[in-house]
Amino acid sequence: MAELTEKIVSPGVFTKELDQSFLPSAIGDIGGAVVGPTVKGPVLSPTVVSSYSEYQEIFGSTFKSGSQYYSYLTSEAAREYLKHGSRLTVVRVVPGSPTAASATISSSVDPSIVGGGTKHTGSITLVGLATTGLSLNASDVSASFTPFGGSTVNFVFTGSTAERTNTSTLIYVNSGSTSTLPNSATEFSETFNNSASLHTLPLSASSDGAQVQFTSSVAGNFGVLSGPTSGITPTPLFGGSQANKFVEIGGSPVAITSKSLSGGQDFNDDGDTTGPGFRTPFKLHTLGYGTIMNNVGPVSTNNILSSGSINSLRWQIGSINQKKGTFSLVVRRGNDTSEKKQILESWSDLSLDENSSNYISKRVGDQYISLGGSGTSNPYLVSNGTHPNKSKYVRVEVLRNTTDYLDENGNVDTPDYSASLPSFHSGSNSGSLGGSFSGGGDGDIVHPQQFYENVSSDNVQGVNPSTGETGKTAYEDALNLLRNQDEFDINLIMLPGIVDKLHTSIITTALSVCKDRGDCFLIADPVEYSMNITDAITRAEARDSSFGAMYWPWIKISQNELGRDVWIPPSVAVAGVYAFNDKVGHEWFAPAGMNRGTIDRAIQAERKLTHKNRDELYESNVNPLATFPGQGVMVYGQKTLQKKESALDRVNVRRLLIRLKKFIASSSRFLVFESNNSKTRARFLSIVNPYMEQVQSNSGLNAFKVVMDGSNNTPDVIDRNILYGQIFVQPTRTAEFIVLDFTIQATGATFGE
Repeated sequence: MAELTEKIVSPGVFTKELDQSFLPSAIGDIGGAVVGPTVKGPVLSPTVVSSYSEYQEIFGSTFKSGSQYYSYLTSEAAREYLKHGSRLTVVRVVPGSPTAASATISSSVDPSIVGGGTKHTGSITLVGLATTGLSLNASDVSASFTPFGGSTVNFVFTGSTAERTNTSTLIYVNSGSTSTLPNSATEFSETFNNSASLHTLPLSASSDGAQVQFTSSVAGNFGVLSGPTSGITPTPLFGGSQANKFVEIGGSPVAITSKSLSGGQDFNDDGDTTGPGFRTPFKLHTLGYGTIMNNVGPVSTNNILSSGSINSLRWQIGSINQKKGTFSLVVRRGNDTSEKKQILESWSDLSLDENSSNYISKRVGDQYISLGGSGTSNPYLVSNGTHPNKSKYVRVEVLRNTTDYLDENGNVDTPDYSASLPSFHSGSNSGSLGGSFSGGGDGDIVHPQQFYENVSSDNVQGVNPSTGETGKTAYEDALNLLRNQDEFDINLIMLPGIVDKLHTSIITTALSVCKDRGDCFLIADPVEYSMNITDAITRAEARDSSFGAMYWPWIKISQNELGRDVWIPPSVAVAGVYAFNDKVGHEWFAPAGMNRGTIDRAIQAERKLTHKNRDELYESNVNPLATFPGQGVMVYGQKTLQKKESALDRVNVRRLLIRLKKFIASSSRFLVFESNNSKTRARFLSIVNPYMEQVQSNSGLNAFKVVMDGSNNTPDVIDRNILYGQIFVQPTRTAEFIVLDFTIQATGATFGE
């Protein structure tokens, strides 16, 4: 009886509505999973994409290896599958231990400035010469000085305005051996005056023993300032009326006129986020991994990064407001130019104040995924960082916070805070990132990479799936991650490039994952390119599972992005057939035949099969890819790898059971921990029966029966906290063999109706 919620005083009839038709949401759109190498993207972190354009943005498309452009078979399978609108879970594998490309963002205090302190050792030796053109032997100086940052030393020339009114010239000659300083030099020459007091002197590994010559038309005091922070007094290096002054980079002072650096600060990068000298506010790391993410320069005309590509990134800092403590970050395409910037993301009013809503870690994100338990049967994903990634391309690693940047009066709390803001620039080599690699001791994938028909046992697109850390462990980790059906909702697994004959153990693992989950199916390739029918049959006969199917032969398709035709294993093409079948029909329809089995991108099959060939293959549970004149290449079989003849030796029936089990298991999850009584059982029946009727009306079942009542939920079962149900189904069988009798009769015979 319904509870009365209103006061009843006078007699009458009172009605209420009790809505028991509400059904909890069950399963949404389910798609397949593809495992294999990609151009870029997260590694061993299953990622769901809903379109091929989204796949390209995250995992890339084509790339260059040697003198040719290629696309991974993983990408080809994704293209085929996603063109019919299904969602796809992508698991990227690489050999070795991958790293992301990164960039260190320096502060408004340039960390490469020569300073005193413990981080900067050595001194600058001054050589006073009366005339130019004299020789200086570099062996007289022990070169040991390396500037912080490893690439530049900044000289700040000081003195009175009057002393710097006249133009002075800085001449740089880079030589590690005996060198004659000429009156002029073509290697480096820059004119500076009163308005240009800061000059960056480029150094390299060969800079030991380099000489710097200062010339001035007037006498004056010139000095080196080790840091531009206010309050630091520069140390004069020399003065008077010398017309020529020389500076040697590196080494301890020698028995010539010398002056050691003093003053300034120690700009360290040792992880100390509290020291006043810390001047690296944050770092950027790409979310994608791989050598293709590196774009470390050099920079050519129009600010083009010679190593930049459509797959890499570049960055720039701007809109610095020291009064508010804010700045902007722009992420650009790696191959853009200064004239045509391709801005991917723009973040304004960012802050290093962790109490601010604009804190860069909150706005951009600082999380990344790592893998725990690698090499075991139970790997797992570990989330690192605090703030979810809102950027699609980069994450930040904050090294220098400016907590409570402004005081209660709205003023900068400490001068050190404003000095910690990033400087207005786009970094070395114009916003490049580097240091990323996908494995191998030299930070590169094995070359040459073997693609398409050339995949081998130890080189599948640069990955070696036959040996431990070179690829086998990565594939096993990826598959074992997918065992977790609570986290990854998939109904299909594809391993493009992995063939049973060459990579038997990986196919075994994949079939095991499908069987253990009970709700997904494997499309497998029996053999590599150029094998014969017997080879394909041998591989299929070595298997016995209703959770997988094999197809043969290989297919040639047109790859417009590459401008040429390429060979692909059958599973790549069949992935699209399965997706199309589910789009125009249902999982319980056969993904085969002229209506739903045509491979539209196929130019030709590796071999045109005769009817006898198809008989041989089908008898051994290999589904043939047949070629028919005027019809093209199509899937012409739908057997699973199960040896025993039953309904489950057909793909459509196995996938029917997968669909039913997914729906019922997902729906029933809402009943866990509910009371084990007739009301809960009725609720289960009200969910399952309508769905089964829908499947039946869509030609998936001939008949079904669902039992969950007192007959199978006895007191003993209930006392064991079990809610028990039985579902009986009669799957619809497909018409694979059409037999027609033609009877020839004599003239005058009548035909019965």
